Amino acid sequence: MRAGAGGAKLTTGPVGPHLVSLTVPMLFGMIAMVSYGIADTYFVAQLGTLPLAAMSFTFPINFVATGIALGIGTGSASVLARLMGTGDHSAVQRITTHAVMLGALLGGLFLALGLSTIDPLFRLLGADERTLPLIHDYMEIYYIGGVFIVLPMIGNAALRSTGDAKVPGMIMTIAALFNIVLDPLLIFGLWGFPRLELQGAAIATVLANAGTFVAAFLILYFRERLVRFRHVRLRGLWDSWRRVLHVGVPAIATNMVTPITAGIITAMIARYGAESVAGFGVASRVETLGLIVIFSLGAAMAPFVGQNIGAGDLNRVRRAVNLASLFCLGYGLVLAVLMGLFGSRIAMLFDDHPGVVQAAAAYFLIVPITYAALGMFQVAGTCFNAMGKPIPATALTFARMFVIYLPIAFLLAGPYGVNGIFAANAIANLLVGVGGYLWLQRTLRRHALAVSPA
Repeated sequence: MRAGAGGAKLTTGPVGPHLVSLTVPMLFGMIAMVSYGIADTYFVAQLGTLPLAAMSFTFPINFVATGIALGIGTGSASVLARLMGTGDHSAVQRITTHAVMLGALLGGLFLALGLSTIDPLFRLLGADERTLPLIHDYMEIYYIGGVFIVLPMIGNAALRSTGDAKVPGMIMTIAALFNIVLDPLLIFGLWGFPRLELQGAAIATVLANAGTFVAAFLILYFRERLVRFRHVRLRGLWDSWRRVLHVGVPAIATNMVTPITAGIITAMIARYGAESVAGFGVASRVETLGLIVIFSLGAAMAPFVGQNIGAGDLNRVRRAVNLASLFCLGYGLVLAVLMGLFGSRIAMLFDDHPGVVQAAAAYFLIVPITYAALGMFQVAGTCFNAMGKPIPATALTFARMFVIYLPIAFLLAGPYGVNGIFAANAIANLLVGVGGYLWLQRTLRRHALAVSPA
C-alpha cells in the first residue's frame, strides 16, 4: 500500500525528524483550538456582562462535547494507525468510513438530547430567567451544529493516523482564523452583516467547525482515499465501532476527569480567599500555555506508535519513547527554572494584587519542578492508547487525580494551606510520571516477547 494513499509513512526513516514533523503542526493546531474560546469570550464580553454570563454557562456542555469528540478521535486514530502499520488498506477504508458514520450518529443524538434539555439542564447549572433566553440563542444553534463538533475530530485524527500532521494543523489554524474574522461581523453586524449577538458567536463557531470537517473529509476521500461509500452499509459496522470505542470510551472517561478534579481543587482553594483562587487561575492558564508543547508531543506519539506497533517494529517505538522522555526532561527543567525565577513577574502581568501574586508565585515554585514527569505521563498515556491498550492510560489518570492528588491535597491543606494543595499536585505528577514510564517500558517488553518467534 503506497504512502500518500492512506499508507504507513512513519515505519521507515529517522525517528526524531518524524516526531518533530508531527509535533510542530500539532502545536499550531492546539493553539488554534484554544483561540476559538478566547475569541468568542473576548467579543461576547463587548456585549455586556449578561451575554458573557450566559455564554459562560455553556462552557461545561462545550467541554463535555469536546471530550466526547476527542475520545472518539483518539479511538479512531489508534485503530487506523495500527492497521496502516499492518498494510491492511481495505480495513483502513472500512473503519475510517464507519468512524465518520459513528460521528454523524453521535452528532444527531447530541442534537436531539441537547434541544430537549436546555431549560432543565441550565436551570440545574444555575441559570435564571435573565440568562435563559440568551442561552437559548446560543445553544439552539450550537446543538444544530453538534455534528460538526464530533466529525472534525474524527477527520483530523484519521489524517494524523496516516502520518500527516501538517494538513490537520493547517486546517485547524485556518478554521480558527475564519472564526475570529466571522465573530465581530456576525456578533456586531459589521460590513453589512446582520447584528446577531450571541447567535452570531454560535454561527461563527459552527461554520468554522463545518469547514474543518469538509476540508478533512475531502482530503480523506480524494487524496488518501480512505472514505469510500461502498462501506456505507451495516456489514462490519459493529466490528468497526467496537474497535473504535474500545479505546474511545476509556479516552472519553479520561477527558472527563480533569474538569471534575479542577472543580474540587478550586473549591478547596476558595477557602483561602478569592486572591488565592485568582492566583491559582493565573498559574493554571500560564501552565497550560507552557505545557502545550508537551501536550503536542504526546499527541504526536499516537500515529507514530500506532503505525510501528502495527508493523511490529518495537525498536522504533522504544526509540521514540526514549527521545520523547528526554525532551520532556529537558523542556520540563527549562520551564521549571523560568517559572521559578520569574513567577512573580509573570503573575503581575495579569494581576498585581499581592495575594494573587503570592499564590501564583508559590505555584510556580512548587509544581513546575515535576513538569518533566508530567510529560512522561502524557507520553505513556498516548502510547498505551495507540497500542490499543486504553486501560493503563485510564488507570493512570484516575490514580493521579482520585488516588493521589485529591487525598494528599486534603491531608496537606490543613497544615500548609494552598501550598499543601500545590505540593499534592507536584507529588501526583511525579508518581504517575515515573509509574507511567516504568509501566510503559514493561508493557513494551512483554509485547516484544509476545510477538517474537518461539
